Amino acid sequence: MRVVVVGGKLQGVEAVYLAKKAGWEVILVDKDAWVPAAELCDQFYAIDVTKVVEWIPFLKGIDLIIPALENQVALDSLVRSANYANVPLMFDEKAYTISSSKIKSNQLFARLEIPAPIPWPECGFPLIVKPSEASGSEGVVKLKSSQEFHHLFEKGMKDWVIEEYLEGPSYSLEIIGFSGVYKVLQITELYMDQVYDCKRVVGSVTLSDQLRAEFEQIGLGLAKSLNLNGIMDVETILHRGHLKVLEIDARLPSQTPIAVYHATGINMLEILGQAFVLNRPWQEFEIIEKRGAILEHIKVGTDYLEVSGEHIMSEVGPLYLYSDFFGTVEAITNYSPGKTEWVATLIITGEDLREAWDKRSAVIQAICKEWGIRNYIDCFPVYEENLKFIKSASGS
Repeated sequence: MRVVVVGGKLQGVEAVYLAKKAGWEVILVDKDAWVPAAELCDQFYAIDVTKVVEWIPFLKGIDLIIPALENQVALDSLVRSANYANVPLMFDEKAYTISSSKIKSNQLFARLEIPAPIPWPECGFPLIVKPSEASGSEGVVKLKSSQEFHHLFEKGMKDWVIEEYLEGPSYSLEIIGFSGVYKVLQITELYMDQVYDCKRVVGSVTLSDQLRAEFEQIGLGLAKSLNLNGIMDVETILHRGHLKVLEIDARLPSQTPIAVYHATGINMLEILGQAFVLNRPWQEFEIIEKRGAILEHIKVGTDYLEVSGEHIMSEVGPLYLYSDFFGTVEAITNYSPGKTEWVATLIITGEDLREAWDKRSAVIQAICKEWGIRNYIDCFPVYEENLKFIKSASGS
């Protein structure tokens, strides 16, 4: 199958990686050439998809369009051009319109009586403040007092979502839907850095059967209410024994699909893409955890190794895929021989999660030994370990 991935940033890395694992011929387009996924695909073209005279002829011989971006003008253009060229577009415009607005998403949660953070002013401090239209952790601010609140909003409020700050582990779940058929996939655990950007995804979780079932029912309920034709992820936080939904995104996420692939062998992009191309849902299949899997982002510099959020992967230019990178299964990185500063997404697996963690420690130690690194930095949100800085890699 010949597919085109539109957007070469972190979503594009995810899409290209999984499309290649599916055995597809992968063409990547982005209006900018210096993007992370540019060297991971079979062919790359610097094309602005809003320039229809250039873009429409390009679709000849393409079996599927996979959006991997959040630019609304570009997405609107893709919807029109896919309809015109009669090429399947793996995207649910209506569901995305709701999920891309945290205000609209919260209204959906309230209507469906889905547990979510208490909105301000019904809650007290501390608060989490986030832009309604931003993605992931972008623009997220924690406010601990009324003084901080008034300072932030002294120039007036825009489209902000303001709600209670919750402490606890975070989890993610993808749901795919097509023609009224829905499937929940593997629950993953998310680890955040000090600015609430996801730095690590663990493809195995220790949730109870009751909480797993509750999470899956939440995901199915949201997918059905949106009549989902595409993919959606749901992020929750386990606060005092109860799951609360933080946000949904009806688009291909980054990080978690790769972790799910390595933990279960299930390639959600392949399953959903085939449904769009064949215009029929998938045959029923089981989600079975086959191995422990950890996906983690690191930054290596002069005498330090830092585990950090995925933002470190976004501005370094083209990335490359290596197998058996210091003991990993694979690594996606801008490393090259002789570089003293580089970043990498490490993919590590084991027979079970304990073995995966042991291998992960060995990988970190091998990298530190190779570069003579003495300082290992792993930052957490304040509530976890008060910006825990570990100054020796020996305890990783």
